[in-house]
Amino acid sequence: MAWRSSGRTNSELINNMVKNELILSPQITEAMRKVDRKNYVPDPYYAYEDSPQQIGYGATISAPHMHAHACKNLLSFLPVANSPHTGAILDVGSGSGYLTAVLHHLAPDSLVVGIDHIQGLVDQSIKNLQKDGVPLAPGKDGKGGVIMLCGDGRKGSPEHAPFSIIHVGAAAPVIPQPLIDQLAKPGRMFIPVGEGSQDIWQIDKSESGQVTKTKLFGVMYVPLTDAAKQWRGEL
Repeated sequence: MAWRSSGRTNSELINNMVKNELILSPQITEAMRKVDRKNYVPDPYYAYEDSPQQIGYGATISAPHMHAHACKNLLSFLPVANSPHTGAILDVGSGSGYLTAVLHHLAPDSLVVGIDHIQGLVDQSIKNLQKDGVPLAPGKDGKGGVIMLCGDGRKGSPEHAPFSIIHVGAAAPVIPQPLIDQLAKPGRMFIPVGEGSQDIWQIDKSESGQVTKTKLFGVMYVPLTDAAKQWRGEL
């Protein structure tokens, strides 16, 4: 039903995903309504298509229904009030910043860290977030707001760990151990894994530190690769 979810406006896109049962949570619906996709894609004409789009530098923004799947999977681990989850949120391969913004609205009092290894994408994502009114600096207590970093997302961001949630927006050949290490106790990671044939994996870490890996469904993502290879188009 994903291909039927495209709309002419952001509101229509979200309404169609709700109608097609791609979004089942009012919390996710509200967060995605607050983030206008046209601010995060190069061509606003295609902003509300439920399909992946090129955003430059050999990178893509995932289809809206894939972002909805990610949010659904991670929802129960959100670091919000009266929750056992107190870590930050990490968005690896943050690209144009769209899902980083959605994650901010899902947990507005928590720090959300976006990381991408292409400086041009980081710079553009900051402009996109500013256009959308997303706060870029954390509060005095270090919580809330968004930080956008340029770096190798496979290594995570140790200085901001632990993370209650880690979302990875590109496919790794294997699950990067540093990301597992930086998961909070408890914590969850949503990551596409594989070369050629890929699957979404759910990585859970319990309060005792036990790690459980669950394969969810098949996907097709661009690879999580070196910045130099991405610049050369070796994807």
